[in-house]
Amino acid sequence: MKLVIRHGRKTIALAATLFLSSGLCALGIQQAAATEPQLEKAIQGGQALFVHETFGGNGMNCQSCHVNGGVGPGKLPNGTAIPSLSNAATIFPRFNSKAEKVITLEDQLMNCIAGGLQGKPPTYGSVQLTLLVSYVTSLAQGKPLDMGGKPQ
Repeated sequence: MKLVIRHGRKTIALAATLFLSSGLCALGIQQAAATEPQLEKAIQGGQALFVHETFGGNGMNCQSCHVNGGVGPGKLPNGTAIPSLSNAATIFPRFNSKAEKVITLEDQLMNCIAGGLQGKPPTYGSVQLTLLVSYVTSLAQGKPLDMGGKPQ
């Protein structure tokens, strides 16, 4: 995914990077200090999907429920409080008693897209799913691993 802004005949890639970075700061998100530029691009791309993509569903996006980029407590459309995603990457895989199986972070993201957004989830191994996983994982930077733990 290449993010560029075109102005006349000039391409201003730096402006796109600054725009996305400032958007993360405006949301109060502490972005992971990725040492690899490609990982940083994946995190930024995932954040853009999180904030803007509806996946062809009901017009909502991830941030519709998981406010502030997922770092703070959120609310479902019916007003039910939900935890932040700040430790989501540290608690998966985990056992889902309703599904009676172990689910991964990828499974959970796809379930949220299909259920909450009533959209078409990206397929396993797709660029979109990789970007979303990269972003949600970046929110847990520095948190201890707690497989099977509770969302915070």
